[in-house]
Amino acid sequence: MLATYRTDRSYDWNYRHGPSFAGRVPAVPATPAKTFLGLPVRARIGIAAGLLLNSRWVELYARLGFDILTYKTVRAAARRSHPLPNWVFLERARGRLPRGARAAVRTAPRRGADVAVLSSTVSFGMPSKPPAAWMRDVARARRALGKGQVLNVSVVASPAPGDPPARMIDEFARLAGLACEAGAQVVEANLSCPNVCSAEGDIYHDAALSGRIARAMKRAAGATPVLLKIGYLPARRGLGRLLESVAGGADGVVMVNGIAVRIQRPDGAAAFGRGRASAGVLGRMVHAPSVAQVRSAVELVRERRLPLAVIGVGGVATPEDAGDFFAAGAQAVMLGSAPMYDPFLAIRIKRSHPQW
Repeated sequence: MLATYRTDRSYDWNYRHGPSFAGRVPAVPATPAKTFLGLPVRARIGIAAGLLLNSRWVELYARLGFDILTYKTVRAAARRSHPLPNWVFLERARGRLPRGARAAVRTAPRRGADVAVLSSTVSFGMPSKPPAAWMRDVARARRALGKGQVLNVSVVASPAPGDPPARMIDEFARLAGLACEAGAQVVEANLSCPNVCSAEGDIYHDAALSGRIARAMKRAAGATPVLLKIGYLPARRGLGRLLESVAGGADGVVMVNGIAVRIQRPDGAAAFGRGRASAGVLGRMVHAPSVAQVRSAVELVRERRLPLAVIGVGGVATPEDAGDFFAAGAQAVMLGSAPMYDPFLAIRIKRSHPQW
């Protein structure tokens, strides 16, 4: 089956024409009722911010059995996508992600159909339609969902150089309110995009600021649950500091967003072009470190009795991969890149593990 996202086409083309799916949707297995952040769901399996560009994408993947659907990150003003390329595959698909200041991963053509061994990388820059457009579309996405499905809307502030933190905090709160007004059942702050060159990409490194954002968003969202999506924090002390700071504001944390590393073509040049040397890696390479961070976060939440749900994401391409996160204590598991080229994955997970 061809990928639902056409990597040879621009983000705008995929937004207007996608998803590319012409097949028949198999019957989705019935599963026992569960809850996610107090909301009824048929399975605690969903799609993370990224793949669901608009309501048509949300509707398709809802029909395909994903029950927690995250609308791609939106802003308070329109933002264009980075130019092509935006999504490329990587070599060393079976290996570990290299770390360190000089570490780099090289691109390679996608070979074979075994999604379980694939790694890829994306560089979009968190594009967004203007609020009037995305709010109308979020409302359409909400109407497209069935019983036992939840719409999560990802938001991000767009600070200008020199902006005081208070301005960014206010913008996150305003976006939370707009998302709720449009129909979001959960609002997620993206504090960790590895594919932008500005301040919104690494907010999660500042525990105090993250806590202020969480509390402001919660005030704006009211009874609507608030999530924070964070990046790679392998040090237990730093992770604990962040979790303690956001507890009481956020209802949960989603981790790990794509882990940033330098991406090069086989000739050593920057794969995404000038100014985009690093990007977030998705897929097999990031699975083990993502599971390890979720396990640490769950331990810290339990030890310190923090009122936080931990949601796992990172390299889930098989039911067994999802099981790694549930075994680590995750309350739900979100998928990033695999549903793009394996849209029936949620159906297989529900068949093999209806208890999830």
